Amino acid sequence: MTARGTLFRETMLGRVRLADDDADRPVRLDLLARADSVMLPHRTTTARLTGRIRIAGRADDAAPEGELEISPLVRRRIRYRLRFVLEGRRLLLDGWKSVSFTRPLSSMTVLPYTLYEDGRRVGEGTLRFPLATGLLPFLSGLRFPRAAGPGADRYPAPRWDGTPGRTEVWYTTLTDPVTGSGVWLHHELVAPLDGTPAYAHGWVAVFPPDGPAEHARFGPTPWPGGAPGFTAGDVRVAPGRLTGSAGPFGWTLTEQPQGPPLHTFPRWSWRHPWLPASHLLPATRARYSGTVRHGTGELRLTDAPGASARLYGHGNARRWAWLHADLGGGDVLEIVTAVSTRRGLDRLPPLVFLRLYRDGRTWPRRAERTAVGWAGVGRFRADIGLPRWRVEGRAGLRRIHVTVTQPLDGTLALDYTDPDGSAAVCRNSERADAEVCLERWWGRWRPEAAWRLSGTAHAEVGER
Repeated sequence: MTARGTLFRETMLGRVRLADDDADRPVRLDLLARADSVMLPHRTTTARLTGRIRIAGRADDAAPEGELEISPLVRRRIRYRLRFVLEGRRLLLDGWKSVSFTRPLSSMTVLPYTLYEDGRRVGEGTLRFPLATGLLPFLSGLRFPRAAGPGADRYPAPRWDGTPGRTEVWYTTLTDPVTGSGVWLHHELVAPLDGTPAYAHGWVAVFPPDGPAEHARFGPTPWPGGAPGFTAGDVRVAPGRLTGSAGPFGWTLTEQPQGPPLHTFPRWSWRHPWLPASHLLPATRARYSGTVRHGTGELRLTDAPGASARLYGHGNARRWAWLHADLGGGDVLEIVTAVSTRRGLDRLPPLVFLRLYRDGRTWPRRAERTAVGWAGVGRFRADIGLPRWRVEGRAGLRRIHVTVTQPLDGTLALDYTDPDGSAAVCRNSERADAEVCLERWWGRWRPEAAWRLSGTAHAEVGER
């Protein structure tokens, strides 16, 4: 029998008083809790917390993380521990609801808490679960999904089988939550079409929020083969670890995958390369810790949000655009839209592959829906350009509008060489903006959710 977990959302409102602030400030906490087992009252259940915390005038962190201990009978408490960023400082929210059988309602809805910075107390407050407005959404959002297995470890091995005319990419993008800098690590295997030996190369780039992007290339070196991930000289991609150097750059990062794999293209296309390319995320998102040294400084990362992805195919498209957007609360939007170089397909408008991972579910349910829908009846379409590009479409009772803006001063242009020797150029930004609007049909289109990312979206536009 497949194991099941527990997933629910919870919103709490309250106030906080910080040690360095005389004001008593409003607080809103929107949480998503995920447990790998079914939550039962007679035992202790541990869940992972993500979400968003807002302190009026002081903090708005869309990537906090922590733990939730649910033990209403054994320990008579529900404890919250949540790490977040306030004005560049990393704080810990620690508090618990003390369950009482004589006053069950108030004890299960009131959360007194304390804020700590490096073990030092820096604030305190109280949060309350609003029963009148929060109970129905809480109950309707309660899910018992199949518990995610260790899917990320299945995808580090090279997909290339020795066939000429193929390219394979391992790439990682992330955002430093303290400085706002973006990081891009691109690792590529190229097997030329003319049968000459395959080679490995790539680059590293840092996108600071207050200046132009810096980058350096590594390779090319002969492809060694045999390793579980990517190897080019001292540059390595292995399960849970990325290391290497290039010019003035050096990096040592650990990777903690979070969430199940996300296939941007149809799942079968990774095993059977019948399409021009296939794309997937071994995990919907990940957290990175370590250091990235670059020409003008060094980033020291702790639980930086981002993701790694895999790409395998015959080379670059004629035109393409890509987006990875960590929407907070464990939700992720991934988009690849492209015009193929294959005869016949190159006459079509950009095909769209869009995957929204939200509340533990993926929409649309099948990856083919957004691409085949456009080719057949025009339901999804893309307008690719710079500095702004758009994707919109509908599937079932939902439709989505996405607008991506890549800042001119924060976009880096780099050239590629395909297996057939032709050239392409990509323009990448790891501090792009994104606006996402999701609507649902209830007799008319009504807003269901909206996200606005400022400087934390990862995006790219490419062309020949």
